[in-house]
Amino acid sequence: MKKIVSFGLFMFFLFGLVAVPAVSQTGDEIVEKMIEALGGRKVLEEIKDMTISMSVEIISLELNATVINYIKEPNLGRIDISVMGVVITQAFDGETAWRIDPQTGEIEDVIGEAQEYIKRENLNYSALLHPEKFGITFSYKGREKIEDKDYLVLEQTFEDGFIKTMYLDPETYLTFKMVSKALNNMMMEVDQEAFEVEYKKVHGLMIAHSMTLFQDGERIMMSTVNEVKINTGLEDSLFKK
Repeated sequence: MKKIVSFGLFMFFLFGLVAVPAVSQTGDEIVEKMIEALGGRKVLEEIKDMTISMSVEIISLELNATVINYIKEPNLGRIDISVMGVVITQAFDGETAWRIDPQTGEIEDVIGEAQEYIKRENLNYSALLHPEKFGITFSYKGREKIEDKDYLVLEQTFEDGFIKTMYLDPETYLTFKMVSKALNNMMMEVDQEAFEVEYKKVHGLMIAHSMTLFQDGERIMMSTVNEVKINTGLEDSLFKK
């Protein structure tokens, strides 16, 4: 059961990566091109909520899971993880991250560094469209080769100084790779790399349907998006304790 609980917290950290590709030649010009590549400002502005269903293989824990990720603009998030007959629920209500202990059924706050990480990762499309409202800045760092291709390198700096680096395909302006510090399932800080591929259009929005995650150079997770629902009218109560 300890393995399952750790997996739940680890998965919550992950979903900011899946739901929203972060972005900032100038950095601002590249941001605008990425917004256009994702579907355009009009499409992104019209997104109020999303529900993403996924199949996940956790290589590091030798587990398979089904995951439903609920997102509501500008910064609400919840995941329900079904694994080994247990459902793990974690959420962010815009101010506080919380989870349901699968062993006791009690609701408890996520505290410390994990709380700050979850707060950052639940900034959704609103933060991409209006980063100044959230204290986010973007800077272009030139190009870097990955295998046989040069990618545009962007740094996203959050209000608290946390940095996430994005590698964008120079032809599509969609995110291929994201690099940042993260917490592993033992709550230790690690170097994390996420690779996103198989972009498909859903209601006018381009969404990566396959992702592979590495921590400290080790492949630990692979995920596949099975279904995406947009603007189904998710209530704020879904995200609150």
